Amino acid sequence: MNLNYKILLLIALCICNAESEDPSGQFCNTDTNIGSGSQISANIDRLLAELVSKTSSNGFIATSYGKNQDQVFGLGQCRGDVSSKDCSSCIQDAAKQIRQRCPNQADARIWYDHCFLRYNNKRYIGEIDTSFGIFYWNVENVTDPENFNKELGTLMDQIKAQTVETNNEGLGKGETKLSSFVTLYALVQCTRDLSQID
Repeated sequence: MNLNYKILLLIALCICNAESEDPSGQFCNTDTNIGSGSQISANIDRLLAELVSKTSSNGFIATSYGKNQDQVFGLGQCRGDVSSKDCSSCIQDAAKQIRQRCPNQADARIWYDHCFLRYNNKRYIGEIDTSFGIFYWNVENVTDPENFNKELGTLMDQIKAQTVETNNEGLGKGETKLSSFVTLYALVQCTRDLSQID
Protein backbone atom coordinates (compact mmCIF):
# COMPACT_ATOMS: atom_id res chain seq x y z
CA MET A 1 0.00 0.00 0.00
CA ASN A 2 1.30 3.43 -0.94
CA LEU A 3 2.57 5.54 2.00
CA ASN A 4 0.11 8.36 1.16
CA TYR A 5 -2.83 5.93 1.40
CA LYS A 6 -1.53 4.59 4.73
CA ILE A 7 -1.34 8.11 6.15
CA LEU A 8 -4.82 8.94 4.83
CA LEU A 9 -6.22 5.73 6.34
CA LEU A 10 -4.55 6.50 9.67
CA ILE A 11 -6.01 10.02 9.72
CA ALA A 12 -9.47 8.66 8.88
CA LEU A 13 -9.24 6.13 11.70
CA CYS A 14 -8.17 8.80 14.16
CA ILE A 15 -11.09 11.03 13.16
CA CYS A 16 -13.60 8.18 13.47
CA ASN A 17 -12.35 7.26 16.93
CA ALA A 18 -12.20 10.81 18.25
CA GLU A 19 -14.11 11.44 21.45
CA SER A 20 -17.37 13.31 21.18
CA GLU A 21 -17.56 16.78 22.65
CA ASP A 22 -18.22 17.20 26.33
CA PRO A 23 -21.79 18.08 27.29
CA SER A 24 -22.63 21.67 28.15
CA GLY A 25 -24.21 20.42 31.35
CA GLN A 26 -25.72 17.49 33.15
CA PHE A 27 -27.91 16.76 36.14
CA CYS A 28 -27.97 13.43 37.98
CA ASN A 29 -30.61 13.41 40.72
CA THR A 30 -28.93 11.52 43.56
CA ASP A 31 -32.28 11.32 45.37
CA THR A 32 -33.39 8.78 42.74
CA ASN A 33 -30.70 6.10 43.10
CA ILE A 34 -31.46 2.70 41.52
CA GLY A 35 -29.62 -0.62 41.24
CA SER A 36 -27.67 -1.28 38.05
CA GLY A 37 -29.39 -4.65 37.51
CA SER A 38 -32.89 -3.45 38.40
CA GLN A 39 -35.92 -3.52 36.10
CA ILE A 40 -36.06 0.27 36.05
CA SER A 41 -32.41 0.41 34.92
CA ALA A 42 -33.20 -2.01 32.08
CA ASN A 43 -36.22 0.13 31.15
CA ILE A 44 -34.02 3.23 31.03
CA ASP A 45 -31.71 1.44 28.58
CA ARG A 46 -34.68 0.47 26.38
CA LEU A 47 -36.09 3.99 26.59
CA LEU A 48 -32.75 5.50 25.55
CA ALA A 49 -32.57 3.13 22.57
CA GLU A 50 -35.99 4.36 21.45
CA LEU A 51 -35.02 8.00 21.93
CA VAL A 52 -31.87 7.44 19.83
CA SER A 53 -33.75 5.69 17.03
CA LYS A 54 -36.66 8.15 16.79
CA THR A 55 -35.48 11.64 17.75
CA SER A 56 -33.67 12.55 14.53
CA SER A 57 -36.70 11.95 12.27
CA ASN A 58 -38.29 15.24 13.34
CA GLY A 59 -35.90 16.49 16.03
CA PHE A 60 -38.12 15.57 18.97
CA ILE A 61 -39.70 12.65 20.81
CA ALA A 62 -41.37 12.27 24.19
CA THR A 63 -42.22 8.72 25.19
CA SER A 64 -42.23 6.20 28.03
CA TYR A 65 -41.24 2.60 28.63
CA GLY A 66 -42.28 0.04 31.24
CA LYS A 67 -45.19 -0.28 33.64
CA ASN A 68 -46.19 0.75 37.14
CA GLN A 69 -43.30 1.68 39.48
CA ASP A 70 -40.71 0.67 36.84
CA GLN A 71 -42.07 3.01 34.14
CA VAL A 72 -39.68 5.69 32.88
CA PHE A 73 -40.45 8.77 30.82
CA GLY A 74 -38.03 10.23 28.32
CA LEU A 75 -37.56 13.20 26.05
CA GLY A 76 -35.03 13.74 23.28
CA GLN A 77 -34.87 17.02 21.41
CA CYS A 78 -32.50 18.70 19.02
CA ARG A 79 -32.21 22.44 18.57
CA GLY A 80 -34.63 23.70 15.93
CA ASP A 81 -31.90 24.68 13.46
CA VAL A 82 -29.91 21.40 13.56
CA SER A 83 -29.81 18.94 10.64
CA SER A 84 -31.20 15.42 11.15
CA LYS A 85 -27.67 14.01 10.72
CA ASP A 86 -26.23 16.25 13.44
CA CYS A 87 -29.31 15.59 15.58
CA SER A 88 -28.82 11.84 15.33
CA SER A 89 -25.14 12.11 16.23
CA CYS A 90 -25.84 14.40 19.19
CA ILE A 91 -28.61 12.21 20.62
CA GLN A 92 -26.42 9.11 20.30
CA ASP A 93 -23.64 10.84 22.22
CA ALA A 94 -26.11 12.11 24.82
CA ALA A 95 -27.61 8.65 25.41
CA LYS A 96 -24.18 7.11 25.84
CA GLN A 97 -22.88 9.86 28.13
CA ILE A 98 -25.97 10.15 30.32
CA ARG A 99 -25.70 6.48 31.35
CA GLN A 100 -21.96 6.81 31.97
CA ARG A 101 -22.34 9.98 34.01
CA CYS A 102 -25.60 9.06 35.81
CA PRO A 103 -25.45 5.24 35.91
CA ASN A 104 -27.56 4.75 39.03
CA GLN A 105 -30.12 7.55 38.85
CA ALA A 106 -33.74 7.33 37.66
CA ASP A 107 -33.79 11.10 36.99
CA ALA A 108 -31.11 12.52 34.70
CA ARG A 109 -30.64 15.26 32.09
CA ILE A 110 -27.83 16.11 29.71
CA TRP A 111 -27.33 19.15 27.49
CA TYR A 112 -25.20 19.59 24.40
CA ASP A 113 -25.02 22.56 22.04
CA HIS A 114 -27.30 20.78 19.57
CA CYS A 115 -29.51 18.54 21.72
CA PHE A 116 -31.06 17.76 25.08
CA LEU A 117 -31.96 14.39 26.57
CA ARG A 118 -33.85 13.62 29.75
CA TYR A 119 -35.40 10.68 31.54
CA ASN A 120 -37.24 10.32 34.84
CA ASN A 121 -39.28 7.75 36.70
CA LYS A 122 -41.89 10.46 37.37
CA ARG A 123 -44.25 11.75 34.66
CA TYR A 124 -43.05 15.20 33.57
CA ILE A 125 -43.92 15.40 29.86
CA GLY A 126 -45.85 18.60 29.12
CA GLU A 127 -44.95 20.26 32.42
CA ILE A 128 -42.81 23.36 32.82
CA ASP A 129 -39.58 22.62 34.68
CA THR A 130 -37.22 25.43 35.59
CA SER A 131 -35.56 23.57 38.46
CA PHE A 132 -32.26 23.15 36.67
CA GLY A 133 -30.59 24.92 33.77
CA ILE A 134 -27.35 26.17 32.33
CA PHE A 135 -26.42 29.82 32.38
CA TYR A 136 -23.57 31.40 30.45
CA TRP A 137 -22.36 34.90 30.92
CA ASN A 138 -19.63 37.14 29.72
CA VAL A 139 -17.31 38.45 32.43
CA GLU A 140 -16.66 41.69 30.56
CA ASN A 141 -18.10 44.88 32.04
CA VAL A 142 -20.99 46.66 30.36
CA THR A 143 -20.21 50.34 29.90
CA ASP A 144 -23.88 51.38 29.81
CA PRO A 145 -25.90 48.91 31.94
CA GLU A 146 -29.19 50.76 31.47
CA ASN A 147 -28.98 50.65 27.67
CA PHE A 148 -27.70 47.06 27.75
CA ASN A 149 -30.65 45.88 29.85
CA LYS A 150 -33.09 47.74 27.58
CA GLU A 151 -31.58 46.17 24.43
CA LEU A 152 -31.43 42.73 26.07
CA GLY A 153 -35.09 42.97 27.11
CA THR A 154 -36.14 43.94 23.57
CA LEU A 155 -34.08 41.12 22.05
CA MET A 156 -35.47 38.56 24.51
CA ASP A 157 -39.04 39.67 23.70
CA GLN A 158 -38.30 39.19 19.98
CA ILE A 159 -36.85 35.70 20.34
CA LYS A 160 -39.52 34.66 22.84
CA ALA A 161 -42.12 35.52 20.18
CA GLN A 162 -40.21 33.36 17.67
CA THR A 163 -40.41 30.28 19.92
CA VAL A 164 -44.19 30.00 19.57
CA GLU A 165 -44.18 30.22 15.77
CA THR A 166 -45.06 26.77 14.41
CA ASN A 167 -42.20 26.49 11.93
CA ASN A 168 -39.54 27.43 14.52
CA GLU A 169 -40.02 24.30 16.66
CA GLY A 170 -39.56 26.15 19.93
CA LEU A 171 -36.39 27.95 18.80
CA GLY A 172 -35.80 31.67 19.02
CA LYS A 173 -32.53 33.39 18.22
CA GLY A 174 -31.35 36.83 17.34
CA GLU A 175 -28.77 39.54 17.69
CA THR A 176 -28.61 43.27 18.14
CA LYS A 177 -25.76 45.75 17.74
CA LEU A 178 -24.92 47.62 20.92
CA SER A 179 -22.13 49.57 19.23
CA SER A 180 -19.97 49.29 16.13
CA PHE A 181 -17.76 46.84 18.06
CA VAL A 182 -20.22 44.98 20.27
CA THR A 183 -23.01 42.62 19.21
CA LEU A 184 -25.38 40.96 21.68
CA TYR A 185 -26.50 37.42 20.76
CA ALA A 186 -29.33 35.44 22.35
CA LEU A 187 -30.86 31.99 21.86
CA VAL A 188 -33.84 30.30 23.50
CA GLN A 189 -35.00 26.70 22.96
CA CYS A 190 -38.21 25.46 24.56
CA THR A 191 -38.93 21.75 24.76
CA ARG A 192 -41.58 20.87 22.21
CA ASP A 193 -43.79 19.01 24.68
CA LEU A 194 -44.92 22.37 26.09
CA SER A 195 -47.97 24.23 24.81
CA GLN A 196 -47.62 27.66 23.19
CA ILE A 197 -49.09 29.21 26.33
CA ASP A 198 -46.37 27.65 28.49
